[in-house]
Amino acid sequence: MKKIILLSLICLTVIANSCKKTLDVTSSRVVSETNYWNTLEDARAGIMGVYGLTRAALAENNGHWIYGDVRMGNFASPIRQDLKAVIANNLNASYPLLNNLSNWRRFYAVVNAANTFLERIPEVKAKDLRYTANNMTVDIAQVRFLRAFAYFYMARIWGDVPLILTSRDGSFENRPRTDQNAVLTFVQSEMEAAALDLPYYYSNNDLQQPGLYYNQDRNRWSGALITKLGAYAMLGHVAAWQGKYVDVVRYTKKVLTEYNTKYDMSYTNTATLCAPNGLFYTNTNSTNDNQLFALSFTWNNQDASFTGNIESLTLAQPVVNKNVPDIYVPKDSILSIFKETNDARFNIDTTGTVHSDALTGTTKGYFANFLGKYPIFAKIRVIQGGASDPASSSFRIFSSAILLTRLEDVTLLRAEAYAVLGENTLATTDLNRIRQLRYNVDQQGLTNSSASDYVAYNPNVHGSLIEAIFKERQKEFMGEGDHWYDKIRYEKIKQNNPQFMQLINSGGIFWPISRDILAQNSLLTQNSYWK
Repeated sequence: MKKIILLSLICLTVIANSCKKTLDVTSSRVVSETNYWNTLEDARAGIMGVYGLTRAALAENNGHWIYGDVRMGNFASPIRQDLKAVIANNLNASYPLLNNLSNWRRFYAVVNAANTFLERIPEVKAKDLRYTANNMTVDIAQVRFLRAFAYFYMARIWGDVPLILTSRDGSFENRPRTDQNAVLTFVQSEMEAAALDLPYYYSNNDLQQPGLYYNQDRNRWSGALITKLGAYAMLGHVAAWQGKYVDVVRYTKKVLTEYNTKYDMSYTNTATLCAPNGLFYTNTNSTNDNQLFALSFTWNNQDASFTGNIESLTLAQPVVNKNVPDIYVPKDSILSIFKETNDARFNIDTTGTVHSDALTGTTKGYFANFLGKYPIFAKIRVIQGGASDPASSSFRIFSSAILLTRLEDVTLLRAEAYAVLGENTLATTDLNRIRQLRYNVDQQGLTNSSASDYVAYNPNVHGSLIEAIFKERQKEFMGEGDHWYDKIRYEKIKQNNPQFMQLINSGGIFWPISRDILAQNSLLTQNSYWK
């Protein structure tokens, strides 16, 4: 195991440095690959390197949440001027954070690592008999998916991005941007191809991955690697971003039809959703299948971090020893979003009593310290190893997973597709499936059939069906990096907000490209909105 860890670190060094060879700077390799790509251990180090770089790309500068939750979202910032600029969509402001988040280099590190892996992995197959054809097929499927995921993520942030499918073996080459529609077509095709070869499980006698995967048991890989249903779930998002709602139904139906027959997965009740050792906690001693696709910071793998987790932005007193959170949801926003008195995620009665407090309430909800100056968003608070009462909250080290999709997400995504396609009855059924998890008279966040009429979608109360679906997404996935992308899809569907439609049509929904990148590659052009 120590050898594998060391090899993974070497691989990360190789691919992180070699990624500079494309798009921005001349190649400079510090570790020779001459004696690499020879053994089974090299293969494992290579694929773990691609996963590690993918996690780093999202976690660096807390980008995943700043891109998805902070930008024109529900959160405010008390003191950080750089975050206030993001909230106001002033992305050209001169702050190091904004310039760093405008730089796509870390995503091209993923792309280059994936390209290198795909080009070199046959060498391992030829040299090491332990590395079987099945092992290579499953590995290639994962890396093709991760490369496609990196491009999908970049296309949502920058629009047109250079599409590079070879490592160029260290040679420097400037490349222009590729039309985002071509990029997304590639993404969808690649993810579909990968999904066909991916297993439902690893190390669980799956037909497509028999035996132990790299000699580790099922618990080691559960929630850590992309699976067949995780790939189809992300394909649902790729199709929705393109407005291909017939495809959304096809992909999400695959997940929702098979999750309880071919996969050990279930919907997550509110108590588990909000628990320190619940959905966002990854434990290598148990299965984490409800993390349909996640990038984990696993405490018992010594992956915990002081930054790169949403807790480093949101938590403060009384949850941890920090005076003021970097971001918080203002009280008036909380009350306008969580209006229903039986919502287990947050509710307050007519006397002003909060019934769903993350720390002290009978139902553990999203927020703590609601009556204080800054309500603390504590839905996700995996402090150290996910202990319910950490021994020392002053030691702010976090290990929550970057959770990219889960069963509730797929269900509401299908509801969105059904609503757009005019299948209102089917859309309502999916919407109510999630509402029954979160709205109950007993406030426990558990399904309660006697309360079904009370929690069911009612157009006279909740507005139009599509509005109710996106409102449910706003509440359910708060803090998970989805809000900005959901908002764009919603506005494209409704088309009744001229100001936001102007932002869409002018390219203002994308980020500017870093000045550093533009200076290094003369073939690149700035997004027109930010010129």
